[in-house]
Amino acid sequence: MPDLNRLADLIAAARAAGADAADAVMVAGTALSVQRRLGRTEHLERAEGQDLGLRVFVGRRSAIVSSTEVDPAGFRSLAERAVAMARVVPEDPYAGLAEGAAPDDAAPLDLCDAAEPDAEALIARAAAAEDAARAVPGVTNTEGAEAGFGRTEVALVTSAGFAATLLRSSHSVSATALAGSGTGMQRDYDYHATVHLADLDDPLTIGRSAGERAVTRLNPTRPKTAKLPVVFDPRVAGSLLGHLAGAINGAAVARGTTFLRDRLGSRIFPAGIEIVDDPRRPRGLRSRPFDGEGVPTAPRTLIEDGVLTTWLLDTRSARQLGLASTGHAARGTGGPPAPAPSNLFMRPGPLSPAALMADIREGVYVTELMGMGVNGLTGDYSRGAAGFMIRDGAIAEPVAEITIAGTLTEMFAHLIPADDLRFRRGTDAPTIRVEGLTIAGA
Repeated sequence: MPDLNRLADLIAAARAAGADAADAVMVAGTALSVQRRLGRTEHLERAEGQDLGLRVFVGRRSAIVSSTEVDPAGFRSLAERAVAMARVVPEDPYAGLAEGAAPDDAAPLDLCDAAEPDAEALIARAAAAEDAARAVPGVTNTEGAEAGFGRTEVALVTSAGFAATLLRSSHSVSATALAGSGTGMQRDYDYHATVHLADLDDPLTIGRSAGERAVTRLNPTRPKTAKLPVVFDPRVAGSLLGHLAGAINGAAVARGTTFLRDRLGSRIFPAGIEIVDDPRRPRGLRSRPFDGEGVPTAPRTLIEDGVLTTWLLDTRSARQLGLASTGHAARGTGGPPAPAPSNLFMRPGPLSPAALMADIREGVYVTELMGMGVNGLTGDYSRGAAGFMIRDGAIAEPVAEITIAGTLTEMFAHLIPADDLRFRRGTDAPTIRVEGLTIAGA
C-alpha cells in the first residue's frame, strides 16, 4: 500500500536534484475477476500492482516521470531524470502546484468496503447471472457473465505540504445474452458496479435483464428517414451529460475548442433543468474528498435553472482563464492533471417515463448508441443507434441500424427529463426526451 513517508522522500530527492517544487502520486491496488460462459469458468484473474508518478517544476518548466519500481534506492536517479527533462522543455506560464491544497477527511464518504469476496464467491455470482440469462425464453447463447472485486489506494504528496491517501473498493457483475440465430441474432447486456457489496444488484436480476433485453430486440426494422421525437433510455441518457462535461472542460475552453466557449452565464437548457457534479456523495462511484492536485472538492451545480454557471477547472486551465480551480483535476501516474467530472447527474423532472411519451404519435426510444460522431467545436451530433419505435405513446417494435442526428445546442435547449433518476454509472440521468432529431433509416 502507498506510504506517505516514502512519497515525501521522493519529493525531497526531487528538491535535492534541483526542482523548485514537486508532487508525487502513488496508486496501489488489487483486483480479482471471474468470467463464466455456458456453465464453465473461462477466466480467473488476480492482479496486484503499484505505480509511482513524479512531477517536478523548474521555474515554469515541468516534467513527469513514472515507474512501477517504488524502491527508495532508485528515488535519486528518478528525480534527477525528471529534473533534467524539465530543464529542456519550453516554459509554461501556467505551470505550478495548486494553491489551496489541503487534506480532508474521507471517512464520511464511506468509499471502502471491508468485505472482500474470494474466487468461489465471484464464480457463484457470475454463474447465477449467466444461468438467469440463459433461462429467459428465446435466449440461444451468451457471451458470458463476469463478477469482480477491486480495492485501490491513491496517495498524493506535494512539496507545498499536502499529504493524503484515498482508499476505494468496487464490486461488479455483468452479463451479455444472445437471442435468435444466424444473421437474425441480437445481443444485449446489463451490469452493475458499486462501492459496497451490500448495494450491488442481485446477479439473478442482472442476468434476467440481459436476457430479456436481448429477446425484445429480435426482428428489428429500419424506420423511414424523418424528424421525430427521440427518448433516451437512462442507460444512454447519461451520454448527453458526458458531452456537456466535455464542452465545459476548462482545457477545451482555454483553447477555444468548444461550442460553449462563450456561453458561461447563459441559458443553454430549458428553465428548471439542474445538472450537478457531486464528488461528496457517500458511496459514490467517483466520490473523492480532494482532486488530483490536492484541492478540496465540493458539490457544484453546473447547470442551474438551465443556466451554465461554471467550467470544470484544474489549476492550469483555471490560471489560463483567470479563475480558481474548481477541484476537478484528475490524474494518473504517467501524465499531467486534467479536468474531469466526478458523480455527474441531472436532477429528475416531474413526469414518469410513460407520461413523457404519452403524446408522441411516432418517435424512437433509444437503448443503445454507437460511434463517437460528436464535434466538440461545433456541437454537431450524429450517432448510430438501436432501440424501439414509439407509437401512440407506447414502446412498439424494435429498430436497428439507424442514425440520430442534430446539434447539441438544440438538443440541450429542448430536452425534458423524466422522474426515474437512479445512481448507477457515475454519470447518471433519468429518461430524457429530445424533440425534432433527424432519424436516418431506410
